[in-house]
Amino acid sequence: MRIRDENKELAIREKAMEMIVKEGFDGLSMNKLAKAAGVSPATIYIYYKNREDLLNQLFMDAQHAFAESALRGFDPNLSLEDGLWIQWKNRLNYIIENPVYYQFYEQFRNTHLINHKSVNMSVFRENMMLFVKNAIKHGEVAKMEPEIFWSIAYGSFYALVKFHLQEKKMMSEDFKLTDAKLKQTLKMVVKALKP
Repeated sequence: MRIRDENKELAIREKAMEMIVKEGFDGLSMNKLAKAAGVSPATIYIYYKNREDLLNQLFMDAQHAFAESALRGFDPNLSLEDGLWIQWKNRLNYIIENPVYYQFYEQFRNTHLINHKSVNMSVFRENMMLFVKNAIKHGEVAKMEPEIFWSIAYGSFYALVKFHLQEKKMMSEDFKLTDAKLKQTLKMVVKALKP
């Protein structure tokens, strides 16, 4: 019987995410990962059945960490503005504190791997769906397709995050995301979602 070592397992996960963020999914081989994590290739197979299992487990870990952070202090019964504010702040904190997890999470979500049967986002998705249904029921949001809602409610937020992380210049100065800028954008988003 093989003994599991939490430190080795953590090193494998961390190095795998780092490699994927830097080199993409095609840049991840079990041999390269073993060398980067300081373990033998056989050690990886103590923790993961194969490469696909590793990728799915990495996503589930990242998704769980993201959902736990995003849902902190959040209640689907909050008003639209209060709920979005908590979501935006929680998501921003998560992204800043966990840049590799966030980049890996985004890369994974934009691949065919997201449709794998073992990927389960039910608790997070249920909370978000209930939040939107409550906002519609309370007359805070016009009826619209979910994709349109998500584009309006979160598109601006993620664009600002991208500018902040890349410190992109649009005009004359480097962009830094502050609470005041986030709140200003939130007010416009809430206004755009109203019936």
